[in-house]
Amino acid sequence: MGDEDRNYSLDEALVAVGFGHFQFFVLLYAGMGLVSEAMEMMLLSFIGPAVQAAWGLSSHEESLLTTVVFAGMLVGTYTSGIVSDNFGRRKGFLFTALVTAGAGLLSAFAPNFISLVILRCVVGIGLGGGPVLSSWFLEFIPASNRGTWMVVFSGFWTLGTIFEASLAWFVMPTLGWRWLLAFSAVPSSLLLLFYGLTPESPRYLCNKGRANDALNILERVASMNQKKLPSGVLISGHQIELREKLDTSEDVHLLSPEKVEHISPNVTDSNNKGSSSLFMLFSPELVRSTLLLWVVFFGNAFSYYGLVLLTTEMNNGHNKCAVTEVHSSQDVSYADVFITSFAEVPGLLLSAATVDKFGRKLSMSAMFFLCSIFLAPLVFHQAPGLTTGLLFGARTCITATFTIVYIYAPEIYPTSVRTTGVGVASSVGRVGGMVCPLVAVGLIHSCHQTAAIVLFEIVVFLSGTCVLFFPFETTGRELNDRVTVQNK
Repeated sequence: MGDEDRNYSLDEALVAVGFGHFQFFVLLYAGMGLVSEAMEMMLLSFIGPAVQAAWGLSSHEESLLTTVVFAGMLVGTYTSGIVSDNFGRRKGFLFTALVTAGAGLLSAFAPNFISLVILRCVVGIGLGGGPVLSSWFLEFIPASNRGTWMVVFSGFWTLGTIFEASLAWFVMPTLGWRWLLAFSAVPSSLLLLFYGLTPESPRYLCNKGRANDALNILERVASMNQKKLPSGVLISGHQIELREKLDTSEDVHLLSPEKVEHISPNVTDSNNKGSSSLFMLFSPELVRSTLLLWVVFFGNAFSYYGLVLLTTEMNNGHNKCAVTEVHSSQDVSYADVFITSFAEVPGLLLSAATVDKFGRKLSMSAMFFLCSIFLAPLVFHQAPGLTTGLLFGARTCITATFTIVYIYAPEIYPTSVRTTGVGVASSVGRVGGMVCPLVAVGLIHSCHQTAAIVLFEIVVFLSGTCVLFFPFETTGRELNDRVTVQNK
């Protein structure tokens, strides 16, 4: 058989070209999107108290500034997932960059509370497209080291949180909250600046039957990485699965290659047009993973953003529920958020060390249960130093779970519904983000710290338990291009 008669899959092509200069560019671009999202989310813990003091807001109005962002993300994650699965990954993150940069900058000029709430909700809609960048980057990585590079990618979130905490520490006391909003919109503006250089996902193109376009991008990848593609013809995952089925048939020799090529597009069209992306998430093969993933995303978002807000609320000079020394609440708030932001570094290291060695499921569940141990002493009031230390440990664990679930989630879905599946799960997570301010701010302000921490404990423990019931492990698996029945 000559080279021109040989076939190779997209996964074989990615293994051949390896991880090189091209993927580094994709990593940096997608990472900038993650930095942008992290900064926009972290500033909520600074903007709320500052605007409350400036405009005389109630605690419920302060919580609303955070809640509307998550409400916007609830819409944005679903819509961007649908757009990127049907019109391309690039269209999905272009929407993200345009909306986030525009509304983020306009927020700095908001004349009153109502306009600020509306603009922050629009920012949330833009931020909802974050999972598209994650899926886009994932689809360029060879399966053998996918877990490690996705942890590296998650490191950009940590970079964004630390940078935002540092920026707030210097900007808020001197320039004020409006300047912090303006500076925080810069990373999303950089996404627009370099958008023209970004390639479409070859896996998306293959899934849409555009193998020639996918091959052109793979040739660019091979050229930049100074590697060679396998010899032969690139074929999609649909064609490979069809040919494997035909090979097992006793009359496979009666089918010519032309007939195989003719059948494959029909399979693809049937898969795409026969049911919507959303309904496909509830197919018998995916429904269990989908529902469990929703609980885990809810628990992750509720716990992570709750811990960020608890850091400013529990060690606050205005905390009337505990006897504390007289000090500058502003300084303590910035210092505590800055310190606990660094908890994400060991969280990333933990996830990097465990995600491929012990698998996604075991690593995730262990971190959830360890997080609940760190939170347990906070049921009672503790000294400020001990409180910060316990929150540091809890945030380390929840950072690890957040990192791993964003690796696991795209791996369990096929290409045709990958960004929709992750987007909808992320939307459910946003509901957790919407609820957590009512707990972290409302209950703490009402001197119900015990009730708040017990609720966090329940959510974290339930999330860890759900991880154990995921139907299969994805470590080392190739990404699927269509819905198939998976075994453990």
